[in-house]
Amino acid sequence: MNKKVRIGCASAFWGDTDTAAPQLVHFGQIDYLVFDYLAEVTMSILAAAKQKNENLGYATDFIKHVGPLLSTIKEKNIKVISNAGGMNLNACRDALLEKAKEQNLDFNIAIVEGDNIIHKEIDLRSIPVKEIETNEILPEGILSVNAYLGAPAIKKALELEADIIITGRCVDTAVVLGPLMHEFGWQDTDYDLLASGSLAGHIIECGAQCTGGNFTDWELINSFENMGFPIVEVSSNGDFLVIKPDDTGGLINSGTVSEQFLYEIGDPGAYLLPDVVCDFTNVTIEDRGKDCVFVSGAKGFSPTNTYKVSATYADGYKIVATIVIGGPKAVQKANIIGKAILDKTRLIFNEKGFADYTETNIGVLGSEAIYGRDSENYIDTREVVLRLAATHQNKSALVVLSREIAQAATGMAPGVMNYLGGRPSISSSIKLFSFLLSKDYFDVSVSLDKNKIPVPIIDDNQDIPYEGADHAILGKSLPERLDKETRLISLAYVRSGDKGNHSNIGVIARDPDFLPYIRHSLTIERLKSHFSHVLNGSIYCWEVPGIYGINFLLKNSLGGGGMASLNIDPQGKAYAQQIIDFKIPVPESIYDKVHKK
Repeated sequence: MNKKVRIGCASAFWGDTDTAAPQLVHFGQIDYLVFDYLAEVTMSILAAAKQKNENLGYATDFIKHVGPLLSTIKEKNIKVISNAGGMNLNACRDALLEKAKEQNLDFNIAIVEGDNIIHKEIDLRSIPVKEIETNEILPEGILSVNAYLGAPAIKKALELEADIIITGRCVDTAVVLGPLMHEFGWQDTDYDLLASGSLAGHIIECGAQCTGGNFTDWELINSFENMGFPIVEVSSNGDFLVIKPDDTGGLINSGTVSEQFLYEIGDPGAYLLPDVVCDFTNVTIEDRGKDCVFVSGAKGFSPTNTYKVSATYADGYKIVATIVIGGPKAVQKANIIGKAILDKTRLIFNEKGFADYTETNIGVLGSEAIYGRDSENYIDTREVVLRLAATHQNKSALVVLSREIAQAATGMAPGVMNYLGGRPSISSSIKLFSFLLSKDYFDVSVSLDKNKIPVPIIDDNQDIPYEGADHAILGKSLPERLDKETRLISLAYVRSGDKGNHSNIGVIARDPDFLPYIRHSLTIERLKSHFSHVLNGSIYCWEVPGIYGINFLLKNSLGGGGMASLNIDPQGKAYAQQIIDFKIPVPESIYDKVHKK
């Protein structure tokens, strides 16, 4: 009953820092080391790499991160779990075995297979599968098709005494939930425990984002150059502490963890994962001393009988050019130059018989362009970067654009002084297509020592209903006079993130007394107005009473999201930053409490 399991996360994405794994292995006193490398678009990049070289198609960073640490990992008996396998699990395993062999080390390395179903493309078209949001059919040009698998196969691999487990696409939380199920004997139907374990995984899956990275109060963070990476210390009842190695930078408090808690969450009362439907509405996050937070209160329900599957596909080509422009009226010049380049290339397109651009975007960095073009926020400055993005079905058309931007230096408005990165390159425009597919469709297995063991996915058919969180009541009249005014940042922590083409903004009151005034002023109508230049859908908002928070979801607000988007902020990372200066009316008593008269 007193057993604790310590799991550290050393990677939030492919390209994360090289310093995290050594820090956690040498100083974290961890039982498990986990890595998350895969985003949706990463799968298409890995698929292309494998087509060019049959020995690639996996996250090569994993070998770089783990290879030098293998002897210490062996000595300390640390288990390693990662989704680094991507599109080529065997090659990833072989590369790691080679590193171990060079050091005369022996590891049982298991791979989890079954997520990749691109070989069933014809069958998927015949079903036919439909996109979750748009109900469209599977497009042409498919590059990858992978399901988000859950934790059972990871648990099985540990039961088979694997030292290192490499998966393909799995839900981010599974690399944490799997070892917890194994260590504590949690069953597939222990839904509250599965929800708690999934929450632990969710808190640390983005690495240093819960230890002070992207924190609203970033000025409190010391030693960004030595950020501590997160560790969850989990008890058998699912409660856990969030900590980091001693003598590392960053900060762990209820604010940093609460922000990560709501990051990329939609309805907090119905967070759908392959292993469990989570209700996080009454989760509590409590400070327990320096750089230590206690988390509890997750509830769970039986999962759905489907996996979410994400396909990526090529839809034409994309280019992004950046031009530095200086001098008086730099913003005006940048907009004129951007429009002129597009108009001129359209004339050339007509001559060559090319169609028009499928999409364009002119942004002027330094003019607060992410705030839209309203006169209140759109500022003038004498030094800007013109960002010109475009897509086209014909690569040759974008070659024209790549060439023609050069004339801006001598044939357009004065002050063009630099092309950042030189002539812009052209890449495939990669888009995402997500759908649901019955779990029965998949053959999930664990391979270890040339043995392939099927992993049955249990469907208990309980169909326990879940209602989701309560929708927040915003804009409600308050009884007292609101004679004072303060900024949202004085009342709340705020964090935003992306889910495909949607963005969420989590708002957590710094004090329970502040929440009514946040609800009163931070309305859906206000957000619709503020984000009108990017919003193409509805906005929803739910209560998160356990942390005195509310969570907004801005549907279709990212211009397609990820690599498909031409927006300056394609993942909504700065959407929270855009609203922290919102003025919030408050009574004098609250104003005094905020500003500590």
